[in-house]
This record gives sequence, structure tokens and C-alpha cells, in this order.
Amino acid sequence: MTSARNIRLFVIVDVVLVVLLAIVAIVYLNNQGSGTASDGTTASASAGSTPSSSSSSTSTEPVAFALPSGNIACTMSVDGVTCTIASYTYAPPVVPGCTEVTGHVLVLNADGFAFDCVSGPAPAVASDDVPVLEYGLSTSVGDYTCRSATDGVQCTDGSGTGFQLARASWSELPA
Repeated sequence: MTSARNIRLFVIVDVVLVVLLAIVAIVYLNNQGSGTASDGTTASASAGSTPSSSSSSTSTEPVAFALPSGNIACTMSVDGVTCTIASYTYAPPVVPGCTEVTGHVLVLNADGFAFDCVSGPAPAVASDDVPVLEYGLSTSVGDYTCRSATDGVQCTDGSGTGFQLARASWSELPA
């Protein structure tokens, strides 16, 4: 038989749990709406958050994002941009001196644009924990800007040097 004391204890524990759950929900919803990460830093344009649309301010914090399909994923820093493509239908580009796989990794930095020579398996489709840069939006870090579109990603530096990458084709910019 359950005593009155046990019932009171059960009710108190339930109330405490409900209050804690409410606090966690409020903190989570406030962080989602304000763009503030749980550590108090601004989450827009940082790895682990959804990259924001382009604006007049440029971040210096590294950014990681994937296009909505997940086939193309990029990381950006003040030192450059590296994008990977899991699946493509274009002819693999020739990388001088490379006897490994080409066509899956592109790099844009102070030296310009180039495909990287990669040993090992091709990159996989971006995982669910990589923030998505929705089609039509762009994000910038330092001198580099990438724009997501239904026809792929376009990344350039401040002088307009860069690349356009899609499953069916790639091109160096300016064309």
C-alpha cells in the first residue's frame, strides 16, 4: 500500500522534473531564435550552426556547410575554402603529378583555385550534423564568399577568382 509520504515525494519529484524540462525548453528555443549558441557565442556563420545569408559584415570564424542535397560540403576560413563533392558525373580533372583520385576536392586560397589529389575513398554525402546553406543564400569568411544554388555552389575570393561546382560540371571563375 502506498503511503501519503510516498505520494507527496512522487509529486515533488514530478514537479521538479517538469520545471527542469520547461527551463531546458526555454533555453533551447531562445538560442534557436537569437542565433546565440549555448556557450554564449553568436552562432551565425560558425560551424555547427546554419550559415546565414550574406550581409555587410564578414565573419572571421571558420564555417562549415553543405548544400541541401548533401552532395557538396565546404569548409571556409580566412585562409581559404575547401569543398568536397561525394558524387559527380564530369570527367575527373588532371592534376599534374597525381596518381590518386581527383575531382572530389577543390581548394581556393591565396594560391588560387585547384583540384586536390586525394588518396583513399571518395568523400561521403554530408552528415546531418553539418549545417545546411539553403539555396539562394551565401556566407562569407574573410575575403571568401560561397553561394548555394540549385545548380551547385559558387565560391570566390575578393578578386572574383574561384569556382562553380555541381554534380554535372565544374568551372573556374572568372570564366
